[in-house]
Amino acid sequence: MRTLFFVLLMGCPVFAQQHFAGMITAQRTGIVQAGYNPAELANLNSGYEVQLFSISANAANNKIGFNDLFGNENFENLLFRGTDPVDLRFDGEIYGPGFALKLNNWAFAVTSKTYAKLDLVNADVNIGNAVTSAAFNALISGSTTINNPSNQRLNGTTWGEIGVTAARPIFNTGAHRLSGGATLKLLFPGSYANFGADRFTGTINNNLGDVSLTDAQARLNIAYSGNLGENFSKFGDYTSSLFGKLGGLAADFGVNYRLSDENDAEKYRVNAGLSLRNIGAMKFRAANNSDTNYVLSVQGVESLDLNQFQNVESLEEIEDLLLASGYLDRSENSRTDFKVKLPTVFSAYADLCILPKWFASAHFQQKLNADDENDQIAYQNAITLTPRFALEHYEIWSSWTRNEISGISGGIGFRAYGFYIGSGSIVTNLLSDNKQADAFLGYSFGFD
Repeated sequence: MRTLFFVLLMGCPVFAQQHFAGMITAQRTGIVQAGYNPAELANLNSGYEVQLFSISANAANNKIGFNDLFGNENFENLLFRGTDPVDLRFDGEIYGPGFALKLNNWAFAVTSKTYAKLDLVNADVNIGNAVTSAAFNALISGSTTINNPSNQRLNGTTWGEIGVTAARPIFNTGAHRLSGGATLKLLFPGSYANFGADRFTGTINNNLGDVSLTDAQARLNIAYSGNLGENFSKFGDYTSSLFGKLGGLAADFGVNYRLSDENDAEKYRVNAGLSLRNIGAMKFRAANNSDTNYVLSVQGVESLDLNQFQNVESLEEIEDLLLASGYLDRSENSRTDFKVKLPTVFSAYADLCILPKWFASAHFQQKLNADDENDQIAYQNAITLTPRFALEHYEIWSSWTRNEISGISGGIGFRAYGFYIGSGSIVTNLLSDNKQADAFLGYSFGFD
């Protein structure tokens, strides 16, 4: 179990939200912008658009600051310090090859995309310390009572998408244009793992490193499919299973409004939009599929040895150890096929021309599902403000985001023609003890 938590910080250090901070409201419209609002496809700057690649990686948490990484304290102690529950998000988003074109009043696109996510949701610090900090536990003795009414989750998911997008103007007077768009996505689930502990109560006893659990009750969900069920601690288990077999459908919808510049119809004074993304779910069907709900019960003088979980690397091992202990009972039969819901997200944004060549934008995203549901992929609420200086082929911006996990972060980004690179946190990482790290880059080109 110690290795499982250690990988949260070291196994996937390059992977979260908000992706492409500042870039999604850039002056040049391409496939990345259409990925956040399909109606933006109607604003393509050229007749044809080719997306070669685009990658965004983000890590956010509520415990470990950037400066902590250069200290002497180990990761487990940093992660489970204090009393507040732990929230971490590691999230990678990769656009593969894509193509878009304009045809009369319509615009169409075919895109490819992969995701890799690892989330720790509302984890109790006492449980974390009990199963990870062997050296620390050997120095202390005592008991800690836990009464956590929420569902604590350790969750990993990989999947791929093939999307088909269509968009067109709905209303157009020249100065004012309202467009609508939709994307249908074919989902290819790769690998999945979930450990949920709901309504956990109990007492953790530590006798100079001999750690046990007594008087405990919890509702557990243990689910896995593919590589992440067999080993949860290797980076290759995520990257080798990004695309599985076809296993679901999802849809995005959006509207976009543009107020043209009175001096140049190709430019705008206002660009705003609303979108609803990731409406759908996917079914996992790997040979090792398992999704089981259990009741954990440790009563009277009984105790569960927690030291045995310190070197565990997979959910299968955790499940086997708990079943062998005799304190775990199935509350229902295991399912071999199960569905996982995508994180449905509502987004709203507006980009305003303040002065010639100077713009300011605001972007808001709100998840519509709760992260504590066992069959739900987690997401973050966030709001981003971005001032920007833009020329025809170049622009530079500074994005400032507040999200519900890591607080406020600020960064910079740059675009030259179809190449872009940036980070939404590099400024605050250099100036303060920020709890987020992210970066993105990509390249696309258009022609007529």
